[in-house]
Amino acid sequence: MALIKSISGIRGTIGGQSGEGLTPLDVVKFTAAFGQWLLSRQSQKSGPHTVVIGRDGRLSGPMVSQLVAATLQGLGINVLDLGLSTTPTVELAVPGENAIGGIILTASHNPIQWNALKLLAETGEFISADDGAAVLDIAEREAFTFADVRKLGQYRTDDTWLQKHVDAVVALPLVNRDAIANRNFRVVVDAVNSTGGIVVPMLLEALGVEQITKLHCNPTGNFAHNPEPLPENLTDILAVTKRDDQDLGIVVDPDVDRLALICEDGSPFGEEYTLVAVADYVLKQSPGTNKNTVSNLSSTVALRDITQKHGGQYFASAVGEVNVVEMMKAQNALIGGEGNGGIIFPELHYGRDALVGIALFLSHLATFGKSASILRRTYPSYYISKNKIELTPNIDVDAVLEGIRAKYAKNPVNTIDGVKIEFDKEWVHLRKSNTEPIIRIYCESDTLSTADYLANKIISDIREVIADKK
Repeated sequence: MALIKSISGIRGTIGGQSGEGLTPLDVVKFTAAFGQWLLSRQSQKSGPHTVVIGRDGRLSGPMVSQLVAATLQGLGINVLDLGLSTTPTVELAVPGENAIGGIILTASHNPIQWNALKLLAETGEFISADDGAAVLDIAEREAFTFADVRKLGQYRTDDTWLQKHVDAVVALPLVNRDAIANRNFRVVVDAVNSTGGIVVPMLLEALGVEQITKLHCNPTGNFAHNPEPLPENLTDILAVTKRDDQDLGIVVDPDVDRLALICEDGSPFGEEYTLVAVADYVLKQSPGTNKNTVSNLSSTVALRDITQKHGGQYFASAVGEVNVVEMMKAQNALIGGEGNGGIIFPELHYGRDALVGIALFLSHLATFGKSASILRRTYPSYYISKNKIELTPNIDVDAVLEGIRAKYAKNPVNTIDGVKIEFDKEWVHLRKSNTEPIIRIYCESDTLSTADYLANKIISDIREVIADKK
């Protein structure tokens, strides 16, 4: 059993003892803390106040949703329940409904036994680190007060927001529906039996795609494979895309904020390159001098190369969607995101959104006029080696990272999120886990063998630093 309390929300495995898993008691406690925090910010605004909730297709979703809704009502907050939805849909609905916040019930790419409460401010964006800490403090102190019986919140449902989301995406000026429809694309969709199975085909149909093959698109919550959209988990769609002469394979995670693409030859386009390709299209199609882009420190430098090709400036943020969004706002970025297939297009909203990624990528592919595999070959190829080193609990991880920073002090070093060291053509990024004694090590180079070699070299350096500190 696991329960992870972080500044961005609460996630855990369903069942077990309170405080050790995501039990009903834990759901109520942290929902109450978040609701109390939201109410504390409304002193100058008259009620009634509304919070929007929505869930992915997980088996535990209905139970968790009912607990969340009832708890918010108990605080005197009205609840608008979108039911089966997506993370970006709830993000759009919060400001669209003039709500004071939102809660998304999803553990994203985590396996079936997990669920989570993802917390949104009134802007529809994830709450900040400071705000998250305040919510955790309220939960720890159980400093919440429930409403009198005559002031309980009301509950209503609304199943129209998926269509509103699709309509908003299709209406974007850079989405070229005519070009997409004229290409007569054959597309296969793998939605891992969650809500993407509803909304991705809706979007494709709205874009004029008529030949859609649905793979694992029944939102039962019985995930057909590990829900993280990595190549090793996507054997079904890789085979179907090539065998059935499809033009493109589309894969989304359970809450539809990550997008992975499959080329017509059955090869992965590369999750890191989802953002690269979409950014290339957006920068190419956007007039004006603002060509800035943002991704996090652990994402491929191919985005930097593409941005500079278009005359723009690339910026790297700390890892985490909140940090990417903060940097995008500071630098007035045209587009940004993360190398895990997360596209953030501010013209629609500041959140990772697979639907806007699909529409922009199909517009790009349609106007490009050739296959997805040929499009992929137009981009610089980099390879990222992802590793971790497990440490004993008594090791000071911060001291270890400082030792590595000192060892490579002659190289360009970025310390805004762990330690990122730049070499001639490579980089390595070391970050500590927030929940366990682990250092995550990402290395990128123009060959996988070089990236792996660099990772092993850094791991050896870490062990040497640890030995010197004993």
